[in-house]
Amino acid sequence: MQQVDIGGIFLEVVHIPAPSGGARRAPLVFLHEGLGSVAMWRDWPASLCQATGRAGWVYSRQGYGRSSPVPDVRGAPRELPHGQRSGRLQPDYMHREALEVLPKLLHRLGIERPVLIGHSDGGTIALIHAAHHPVTACVVLAPHVMVEDISVQSIDAARSAYQDGDLRPRLARYHDDVDVAFWQWNDVWLSPAFRDFDIRAEVRSIGAPLLAIQGTEDPYGTMAQVDDLAAAVPHAQLVKLPGAGHSAHRDQPEAVNAAIAAALAPLS
Repeated sequence: MQQVDIGGIFLEVVHIPAPSGGARRAPLVFLHEGLGSVAMWRDWPASLCQATGRAGWVYSRQGYGRSSPVPDVRGAPRELPHGQRSGRLQPDYMHREALEVLPKLLHRLGIERPVLIGHSDGGTIALIHAAHHPVTACVVLAPHVMVEDISVQSIDAARSAYQDGDLRPRLARYHDDVDVAFWQWNDVWLSPAFRDFDIRAEVRSIGAPLLAIQGTEDPYGTMAQVDDLAAAVPHAQLVKLPGAGHSAHRDQPEAVNAAIAAALAPLS
């Protein structure tokens, strides 16, 4: 594990070396879910790197894992020097990650055209980035292209589990400041202003190969997420996995790895 300084924000980063013969291929860059981190991916990034013959980079966004925390995470939003932030996330937080933070991180890592692998919020961030920047390919698992009632209901239930159940101690193993990790995600998703979040028009500009994977039993989103994505990006490939939940890469890793490996096989 290393930390990369992005204007005074230190992001936890882990590099997965390429299997033999894969060093010249575009690397995989993993973008985690709303409560995720480097550690919460577990061993899946390494297994996907092996299956695709590519190197990988995994990082934790600010406030997650071992990355820099967010000051006053439930307070009024404030801009700090050098683009740092304080207070609650705003409805544009995934755009800021995709268009401000991720390009700086890729530059620091010397990556020009990554293969983005995004899950949930990370999938949305990957789509936004790919709509504005060149990428070799974009792979998204359970992305959010708009806000559904089922998503809000499940995130509200997560708040109850965090306050009254065992979710907080389970997450605390993976985040230096678990309250920052949870509340920055939960508060913005349950804010009235976020109900208007919608990137279906924006993603029409994605020209890179695009693969979207959705589990049929995902409590955070329906098939409308990937169906609407395919309507906006006609060349997108869809994989719908019966019985898989929100984390299809954990529920059915072999099927997910095979689908991604096949999609990336023709690409450099």
